[in-house]
Amino acid sequence: MARILINDGMHPSGIQKLRDAGHTVDTENIPQADLMEKLPAYDAICVRSATKVRAELIDNCPNLKVIGRGGVGLDNIDVDHAKSKGIAVKNTPAASSRSVAELAMGHALTLARFVHLSNRQMPTGGNSEFKGLKKSYSKGFELEGKTMGIVGFGRIGQELAKIAFGLGMNVVAADMNKFTAQITQKIGNQTVTNEVATKSNEEVFNEADVISLHLPFTGAPVLDAKSFAQMKDGVVILNAARGGTIDEAALLDAIESGKVSAAGLDVFENEPTPRQELLDHPKISCTPHIGASTTQAQEKIGLELADNIMEVLN
Repeated sequence: MARILINDGMHPSGIQKLRDAGHTVDTENIPQADLMEKLPAYDAICVRSATKVRAELIDNCPNLKVIGRGGVGLDNIDVDHAKSKGIAVKNTPAASSRSVAELAMGHALTLARFVHLSNRQMPTGGNSEFKGLKKSYSKGFELEGKTMGIVGFGRIGQELAKIAFGLGMNVVAADMNKFTAQITQKIGNQTVTNEVATKSNEEVFNEADVISLHLPFTGAPVLDAKSFAQMKDGVVILNAARGGTIDEAALLDAIESGKVSAAGLDVFENEPTPRQELLDHPKISCTPHIGASTTQAQEKIGLELADNIMEVLN
């Protein structure tokens, strides 16, 4: 049977599934600098975003049959090179969709009602400045009736659309592919379907009150100074996709000018050391790249990845 390295962690259910199938599974992390020496002993490696599997490493591992990526993004793996060597690359695009979508909407709700600021200030000023804080944070807004603009309308974007429709929002979406999606969901005892036809980025920028990114980083920001200029005044920006998809300097300028009223960020250009201006800004709600980090998502990722790996190895 195969020898598998789980280098960035996997839910125990996935590890056990691999072991039950008779495979040898090692879960102790091998530092990036040591992989060139140690990875050739393995038939498969499972990574998240921390471990990089680049062409040089791939060329040094003649026994490698499959690279598994827990999650969606594959930017830390030289996918084409791996495939040219006959190595399968597997990820889990569907497993964490709901978790990421819920976090994005969580940021939207947080910003709409100043929850991030209240949580910072209530512990220190709630007893002495209660009335002042109440007055400061009594000008929030409801999401019902607002337009959610989703840039990148794959699995995660469509999950966010379901949540937005459930809150009574309108939904517009942009995608590199033009198609009409059937967004079907169960609300109470009824099954409801809404159609969303994808548009251009520019159309979404013009129409949306809230804009959420759900697409990979391809080398250049999707939202830059030009993009922000095309948006409504007071737009809310959400990013639970990838660092680099927003020009952070341009975002800060857009917040300063009032073009952007607030932003919710789960990902950053310079992870794991985001720029302090973003972390300190009162109009930005920040989380430490936890979009897929729920118990349910991690279990689904582990089980799906185990199945994908075994499909190749068997």
